[in-house]
Amino acid sequence: MILNELLKNVELNLSYFIKEIRQEEIERVFLALKECKGIIFFTGVGKSAIVANKIAVTMTSTGTRAFFISPTDALHGDIGLVSKDDILVVLSKSGETDELLNLIPYARNKGAEIISVVSNPKSRLAKAANMSVTLPILSELCPFNMAPTTSTQMQMIFGDTLAVGLMRERKFTLDEYAMNHPAGSIGKRILLRVKDLMLQGEQVPKASPEDKLINTLVELSDKKAGCVLIVDPETKLLGIFTDGDLRRALQTIGAEVLQYAMKDLMNTNCRTIHPQTLAWEAMKKMEGDQTSPVMVLPVIDEAGHAVGLIKMHDILQSGL
Repeated sequence: MILNELLKNVELNLSYFIKEIRQEEIERVFLALKECKGIIFFTGVGKSAIVANKIAVTMTSTGTRAFFISPTDALHGDIGLVSKDDILVVLSKSGETDELLNLIPYARNKGAEIISVVSNPKSRLAKAANMSVTLPILSELCPFNMAPTTSTQMQMIFGDTLAVGLMRERKFTLDEYAMNHPAGSIGKRILLRVKDLMLQGEQVPKASPEDKLINTLVELSDKKAGCVLIVDPETKLLGIFTDGDLRRALQTIGAEVLQYAMKDLMNTNCRTIHPQTLAWEAMKKMEGDQTSPVMVLPVIDEAGHAVGLIKMHDILQSGL
């Protein structure tokens, strides 16, 4: 019951925020940030500092030069980082935080443009800034209307909207994003390619179309890949024969199927993948048809040559 009430409060505050926020203020700030020739510094105190730091790192990772600066550290030397080409974005619900107000004159002396993000348009911080954005809220979720909850949610929405807007305006590419996220699951999804995980060379089980199934079983078993690729003398892919195909053939035809040629048993309509494709895309392709998901994909080049084989097991083992 309590959670339902709180969620309704969140919904009301979000609706109020969207309805009451002044579009022209957001657009002015966005234009200023887009045209900034230096660094966009974000600052705040308490919970607003955490949000300011998050916005700064989001912008940095999506192609906008941004940095979080502590107001206390700034007053003890870090203000030296700020120049006349920079913008200082100051987050504060009340707009009356002393540490931030003390910082404003020194940032202005450095030539930086000051943008305040407050919920009180009549605050001293709003009046001291070059431009100000008011983030309207009805109340905090806290029963005393004190603990920063709703106000920090709106700060986060504001910051993330600007970050993604700048990202789109600058036409930030997936490759650039990958360069900024080389580690972790994000980095793996946008950097790891099929060629990095595929079996290749002697690891790939292969057979010719004229080979009999009984003679192919050793290759199927020894390579432990769950399939055999059927290729011509130039290694062009003709089809695939899987463990599942073997089981179905034995159930349908019986032991005499062991004397069949692979050309009569192979699946010629198999899914394939290019070695330069993202491994993440290969996994999605394997799972694409839920009625018949596959666990392996033949890897072929532009000419149709079988250059490798990628297994679902190896993709999952990579940590994607």
